Amino acid sequence: MSKKKRIIIIGGGAAGFFTAANLDENKYYVTILEQNGDVLQKVKISGGGRCNVTHACFDPRDLVQFYPRGNRELLSVFTKFQPGDTMDWFETRNVPLKIEKDNRVFPTTDSSQSIINAMIDEVRNKKFEVKTQVSVSEIIKQDDEYLIKTKQGDFVADIVIYTTGSSPKSLKIIENLGHKIIEPVPSLFTFNIKDDLLKDIPGTSFANAEIQIPSLKTEESGPLLITHWGLSGPAVLKISAWEARKLAQLKYQFEIEVNFISTPISEVEKQFKDFKNSNPKRTVGQSKIFDVTNRFWNKILEVCKIDPEKQIANLSGKEMNHIFEYLCQKKLRVSGKSTFKDEFVTAGGVDLKEINFKNMTSKILPNFYLAGEVLDIDAVTGGFNFQACWSEAWLISQDINTK
Repeated sequence: MSKKKRIIIIGGGAAGFFTAANLDENKYYVTILEQNGDVLQKVKISGGGRCNVTHACFDPRDLVQFYPRGNRELLSVFTKFQPGDTMDWFETRNVPLKIEKDNRVFPTTDSSQSIINAMIDEVRNKKFEVKTQVSVSEIIKQDDEYLIKTKQGDFVADIVIYTTGSSPKSLKIIENLGHKIIEPVPSLFTFNIKDDLLKDIPGTSFANAEIQIPSLKTEESGPLLITHWGLSGPAVLKISAWEARKLAQLKYQFEIEVNFISTPISEVEKQFKDFKNSNPKRTVGQSKIFDVTNRFWNKILEVCKIDPEKQIANLSGKEMNHIFEYLCQKKLRVSGKSTFKDEFVTAGGVDLKEINFKNMTSKILPNFYLAGEVLDIDAVTGGFNFQACWSEAWLISQDINTK
């Protein structure tokens, strides 16, 4: 009998734990090293504590469209393990899941603890070791082994699985081992905007808006939300993810143009003039014919200095044009960003050219695997970042189990 090999997993997050949960306990000694006091912290807070575990998108070709970075590389990964497989994995471990209207997938308990418990139980049943508050300071390659140095003592591994997330310290450790790092920048953030149109109406939402960044010749659409500090919602988050690098270069100072109702200004003009001709005695305040809230409609009238009691027939051409522009072509100055809830996502990390996506091994280091946010892979919101973790971790575990 050959003796069991030693696997050290550095990072007790989604990718690290899911890898461990799928490793063969009969072949390996596995130890997870986590620098925080608790494991799976991101899983715990994700989705407002409900854990958006994946997304109901079952065709890998469609799925990769949600990844600004890593979409080409992930195609082969998702053909081997996709959201349907994730759902099966948890459901066979007594965690029933549900698909919500927007295709996000949550445990039916609406508690992230269900997801956490399933993975912790699996790892515990395999009698793998989990050590918290152990911070890795250095990894040294020694012949066929790795020496992992920590303040709590040194560990020796035959195989290392590196799932640390994208902290500067963890990226420096992997860079010192010879990997190239693409400099991390924030992704998935909201826009800080001070403008009279947005003032005093936080919570106002739009079912479908269009946002352009003219200087970058880019556009996104989707639900939009006015917040205390500016704009949020899927439309903003998508454009922040796809343009993460360019917006970092602009130091988060740029102009956007918003069409709050996703309707061409010419069409809005026609609809409004038809309504005006049919209802000349209606007041402007009663003439909200577009899909916006009363609060927002009255805010437009306020900033355009139009009396809501004025009869619509008495509106001047200039006043109407003002309304149309605020609805369909409102220019807003973005000055800074804010983190979206607890979704700390970065664009950047280990250069994908140095990873073998057949099994998530390093092309530079033998018996060294990487997964999760340490890689230059990220997605828009909706459970996609977790799905990349589950799929990458699955590939790692299957590759190791066949050795």
